[in-house]
Amino acid sequence: MYFSDFLDYLLVGYNFLSRQTPLNLPLRAGISHITLPQHAVFPGPWDEYIKAPSNRSYIRPQKIWHVEGPVVLPEAVLDWQETSTSVTLDPGGLVILEFAENIAGRACFDISSTDNHSKTYLALAYSESPRFAGPLPDATTDRQERDLPLFVPIESTGSTCVRPEFVRGAFKYLTIYVPEHPPKPEDIWSEHESSLPTGNNDLDSNPNQKHLGFHDGTSNHRHHAKRHISISSLYINCTAFPSNPNPRAYTGYFSSSSTLLNRIWYSGAYTLQLTTIDPAEGSALIDYNRAVDNNHSPRGSWYSNFTIANGTAVTTDGAKRDRMAYPGDMAIAAPGIAVSTYDMVAIRTALDSLFIRQYANGALPYAGPPMGYHGEFSDTYHMHALLGVWNYVLFTNDVPWLQSHWRAYLQAFEYSLAKVDRTGLFHVTSTNDWLRPGMTGHNLEATSLMYYVLRLTIRLADEIVKDPYARAQFGRWKSVSQRVERGIELLWCEEAGMYGDNVGRRGCGGHEECTPQDGNSWALFSGIIANRTRRYEVSENLRKRWTKYGAPAAEFPNVISPFASSFELLAHCAAGNHDAAVELTELMWGYMLDGDGFTNSTCVEGYRIDGDIQYPAYWSSARNSHAHGWSTGPTMVLLTEILGIHLETPLGRTFSIEPHLTKWLKDARGGFATGLGRFEVVLRRMKTKDFGRVEVLDLETPAGSAGAVVFGQTWHIEGGGKGHFIKFLDGDDDDEEEEETGVEKVSLEWTEEQLVEDPDWQRPEREERPAGVVDWKALEENYVPSN
Repeated sequence: MYFSDFLDYLLVGYNFLSRQTPLNLPLRAGISHITLPQHAVFPGPWDEYIKAPSNRSYIRPQKIWHVEGPVVLPEAVLDWQETSTSVTLDPGGLVILEFAENIAGRACFDISSTDNHSKTYLALAYSESPRFAGPLPDATTDRQERDLPLFVPIESTGSTCVRPEFVRGAFKYLTIYVPEHPPKPEDIWSEHESSLPTGNNDLDSNPNQKHLGFHDGTSNHRHHAKRHISISSLYINCTAFPSNPNPRAYTGYFSSSSTLLNRIWYSGAYTLQLTTIDPAEGSALIDYNRAVDNNHSPRGSWYSNFTIANGTAVTTDGAKRDRMAYPGDMAIAAPGIAVSTYDMVAIRTALDSLFIRQYANGALPYAGPPMGYHGEFSDTYHMHALLGVWNYVLFTNDVPWLQSHWRAYLQAFEYSLAKVDRTGLFHVTSTNDWLRPGMTGHNLEATSLMYYVLRLTIRLADEIVKDPYARAQFGRWKSVSQRVERGIELLWCEEAGMYGDNVGRRGCGGHEECTPQDGNSWALFSGIIANRTRRYEVSENLRKRWTKYGAPAAEFPNVISPFASSFELLAHCAAGNHDAAVELTELMWGYMLDGDGFTNSTCVEGYRIDGDIQYPAYWSSARNSHAHGWSTGPTMVLLTEILGIHLETPLGRTFSIEPHLTKWLKDARGGFATGLGRFEVVLRRMKTKDFGRVEVLDLETPAGSAGAVVFGQTWHIEGGGKGHFIKFLDGDDDDEEEEETGVEKVSLEWTEEQLVEDPDWQRPEREERPAGVVDWKALEENYVPSN
């Protein structure tokens, strides 16, 4: 039935009204993923949640977090202060500055006074978490517990910035201090030319601005006279999210009756902005870099000037580290970027960096450069790269790009397909994954991921590329798909009500039986579980494992992983358990925003089961990345699953909309734009005088689109436009006359005046859960500090 037709429709317990409303404005044209819009596509009061700065080149600190030693007027450099005053630091003076959000970029100073007779060093130390704010930075590698501070020479007054090599990818706290004693030559690692790469050093030049951090050819470490530095202004020139000069020009939005959910959506969008960088400012893995750039950087040093891709912007795993293109992270990041900033060029650049390093056997590298030179590989990340291709094409319709990579894609796909053996399960040959143990043998996660990629590959070949050769393989491919559907039953654990990790010791009845979060989530999301009752059973059994601080990863002891939990959000929605998805989002991502030691603005890589900020994958707590793209699942899920906006074909030429307000929300709205136009959904709980409680759905779809709206019943829409739907919730199944009377009173003349907010609705209380308990023995066994 087409929603332009007025129908009075009765279902058991539900009544539906549909009407097409005249448009007040012309349908909005689509946006370009090449030239991003310079203003928000959906401006509104929800813009208050955007964390991106309005002026990216001049971000000043908001608070003084700590002061010690001889310091005068530390508040002089704060954002609300005039620049006519200065903070003065004598040797031993230290100030820790706190910014409003986790940020990134180059530190710049206006030096108003210093000792002009000799060089004075200003030390800088960066940290995302307040726990590591101090004279030592947090960590970008695991070679030692903390990075080395950056000593920069101050020899004269004027404006100056650290050099581009020393852009810091993420920090909320910046410590500045004048060492009590002049640093030793070996401590000033940033001044030694031999420590840095021989290439990738194209520096921006400004005759009026000096660069700090390099040796100028002279030095006098014997001069021990006490010196001071006075700074009238300190600010950060943010170099992240380079694709758009207006970082607040979002192409999507989300707003609801839950302030916490709103904050979570925008924290994810902002995290994805911080993890999108200039490709020439990549890779914090200086040891991996060395094979390419010949650096001799000492232990604990850091820089960000390794070119990881060709192009102007690239999405990476983390803002602070590793600053590389990991396809596993893109599985969550790509759709999140698509529905928030539409910076799809950054996705394409990352994919190109993988395909350009494709191995001869068809395998794709574990990550982009500096990996890919020594055979680094992961079975699961390889398939995530293929999923990234689907997401990029789905949101951009960049068919020429797909065609140029199609043969390489098919080779990569066949490489994975060949690993599905006669058991019907994927046989993993690489232990690399998201650092979790047990990735080996006939594995659940890999099998489910293969099944999903197989389904998408058939659609790419048939609907988009229309490749006769690939179509000729459909019979064989579908045969493998059916074999996988049977094979997955080998991993079902009846007693646990979930699937085992693999066949053998981590499978059902094995001496290390494990029912993994990632694998069970993927089994649900991939569609491999045909039985609806079983899907809901797996969803509820995942939910039963939640702790006070989130969903534990059973496959990785002591870990709460926002990466695996992002897939769990998708899994609950695939099982029809949208209530669980919203509940977990608030429980876990709410803790990441408001918990002790976090940035309160971005999504952390992972943390310990007892809520501590240590991510057990690393022995040093300071290495945890507090802005990680793989942790941003809610930014995608709240729009595509809760508001239910699904693109079925590229750009949304065909779509489906199936919103779920859930028991947690009184109202929710949101949308995003593609090259075709705007998709927007507004969902509200309301009440009417005559018909009681209702849900009201308003939506907008682009001209030239067609799709289905599932709102208790399926309505088909052609041509795009605005739609208005009302679902009646208080029908009396036993009183047929009352139902008929109610329907008769509904007409196209309904107005908003007849709808009022439901005064009786109350949000339920969230269940209280105990904190997780750390297995300290397993924690110690998990890692050995690097030498």
